[in-house]
Amino acid sequence: MDIEKILRSVVAVRASIPENAFTANTLGTRREGSGVVIRENGLVLTIGYLITEADEVWLTRHDGSVVPAHPMAYDQESGFGLVQALAPLELPALEIGDSDKTTLGEPVVFADGEGEYVRGNIVAKQEFAGYWEYLLDEAIFIAPAHPSWGGAALIDAEAKLIGVGSLRLQMSKGGEIADINMVVPINLVKPILDDLLHQGQYNRQPRPWLGAFSAESNGEVVVMSVTENGPAAKAGLKSGDVISEIRDGEVDGLADFYRKIWDSGAPGTEIPMRVLRDGREAWLRVKSADRNDFLRKPQLQ
Repeated sequence: MDIEKILRSVVAVRASIPENAFTANTLGTRREGSGVVIRENGLVLTIGYLITEADEVWLTRHDGSVVPAHPMAYDQESGFGLVQALAPLELPALEIGDSDKTTLGEPVVFADGEGEYVRGNIVAKQEFAGYWEYLLDEAIFIAPAHPSWGGAALIDAEAKLIGVGSLRLQMSKGGEIADINMVVPINLVKPILDDLLHQGQYNRQPRPWLGAFSAESNGEVVVMSVTENGPAAKAGLKSGDVISEIRDGEVDGLADFYRKIWDSGAPGTEIPMRVLRDGREAWLRVKSADRNDFLRKPQLQ
């Protein structure tokens, strides 16, 4: 594997977000990470939270050259984002691999846009439920962790792109705790790429969204906070509430909670849920929404 050649295809991504943007308070107005060139015309794949609601994006090559870019799309379900360079990037595109064929223990390289990389291995491939109403049926986890993971490129032994970095987490094994990275598998972008390029979003019915940040504790779903003026807040859901039932079905963990919400119908559907608050049970009815209605939209070029 020619590491230096691979690193040329990974760029630094810097985004500016308006202070009045919906995600400004949670994700910040200045975001930095990485992205990987996937087409010779300067199309860059990154992790979506870096460019969500961005009005300005800059890409930096390893030689220090800065190129302006346009945020084309961000897909809430997969977590991917697309950026198009607005001037010649003059960098090779990294070949896209097959994340479904990856195996536990497989050696990988995890590279960021600053030219730093980590040689590691795939330590897990499993379901991942994020607190922000996000779920992957099978995410890729690698170790050791890269300190600059957001949008970094996960490369297999054939020098192909198999995923994009999303999070840094901790894993406990044998009584020891190790830092790991969660990576979004590249195969999730393949069926949606054309729609993202030409429409700015994937052509599917959006999922109902509550605006609740939740965590799983001993199998229970506990609300950590709610988005101001979001559906959950308007319905009276509060921090500390334990969500035990959706409609007539008991909630079995965070992933099951999300799937029950998403199976409830289109955004705008009223979703009854049973909550435990201060030792008492109560039923709330949350009128779900489309998360994208709250976000500034990328403008197609």
